[in-house]
Amino acid sequence: MDVVQRKIAIIGGGPAGLRAAEVAVGMGAAVTLYDAKPSVGRKFLVAGKSGLNLTNSADFEDFLAHYSGRDFPVDRWRSYLKEFDNYHLSEWASGLGVDTFAAPNGKVFPFSKKAAPLLRRWVLRLREKGVQFRMKHQWVGLEQQGNILQLDFMQGDEPVSVIYDAVILAMGGASWPQTGSTGTWVPILEAKGIEVVSLQSANCGWECEWTEETRELIEGKALQNLKVSAAGVTLTGELLPTKYGFEGTPIYTLGTELRKMDEPSIEIDFKPTFTEERLVAKMESARRDFYKEAGLRWKLSEAACAIIRQYYGEFDNAKALANAVKCCRIPLTEPRPIEESISTSGGVAWSDLNEDLMLKKLPGVYCTGEMVDWEAPTGGFLMQGCFVTGTIAGKSAAVV
Repeated sequence: MDVVQRKIAIIGGGPAGLRAAEVAVGMGAAVTLYDAKPSVGRKFLVAGKSGLNLTNSADFEDFLAHYSGRDFPVDRWRSYLKEFDNYHLSEWASGLGVDTFAAPNGKVFPFSKKAAPLLRRWVLRLREKGVQFRMKHQWVGLEQQGNILQLDFMQGDEPVSVIYDAVILAMGGASWPQTGSTGTWVPILEAKGIEVVSLQSANCGWECEWTEETRELIEGKALQNLKVSAAGVTLTGELLPTKYGFEGTPIYTLGTELRKMDEPSIEIDFKPTFTEERLVAKMESARRDFYKEAGLRWKLSEAACAIIRQYYGEFDNAKALANAVKCCRIPLTEPRPIEESISTSGGVAWSDLNEDLMLKKLPGVYCTGEMVDWEAPTGGFLMQGCFVTGTIAGKSAAVV
């Protein structure tokens, strides 16, 4: 008896789509991958410019705790992550001849830290396994006729329609649109009755209202060894003041909490290794010029002094200044535009997806990567989530 090969289309050539293609073709499916851009992996390459952070070496439960979303199904995500965890991802890279290492902060990188060599080897392997690539195809619609799915594309000015048994949607959110993640899929799915949680900036800088005097003193001057808090969550790290506000891992990670606040703000402890009492003691007999003395005796940077001065003014005693240094509250106005953000929150609602990441209202159509309503910080968690969902969708779509 002849076995009918399942035909699968994947729309989107980022890590989630490429991983889904790899899994599906490995299970015997005939896979064609479509992308609107001339080549795949563009956001993957951008993410690797400062060092390709593939995953993180955190223990499983700690790793799991970094994911969130509206009505986020923790137990379901736990089972997904067990299917393809950080160990599996490092082994996968090794299988491509790209060995990895874990930095002291837990971030896992290829030894070369570059994305391009890994992407080239990955695409070559996919081609060798039979994955077909169709570039410059902009997805514009989908029609379902029984078990048959018709996909409609625009290739330049020419409409193209193709038929498949299953479709995996992997078009990302709406960040870095120049790489292809434009969010144009949202109205297409909404027209089919699919609920899409509004896409918002995530892993991004936040704006605040600097005075011109403060901006001139702080822009581009890194604030190191800080404790940064919002809504009871505290992180340690570095912030970079910019002309519009702040960038940096702590504020990226706190974005989930900040978006929930009616009046978003952060609190900075500029000297976390010293108690307030110790700072006061180090001032000894100082009676004036407290900012100058703080620079000399506490090693408080000029940028930190400028920020504190804007929000708290001048001080006539060391205790009051020490209190501001240990807990400097800074009101924020809004996140940076979605086009600048590293990733987006929101996406296809979990209530519209079954356990296999298939759309309940469109049988045979699966969603993966940032199209789904999950969120994670940088540090390897975001990339891992794309590989995880790609693995689940690829496996699910390939099963008849």
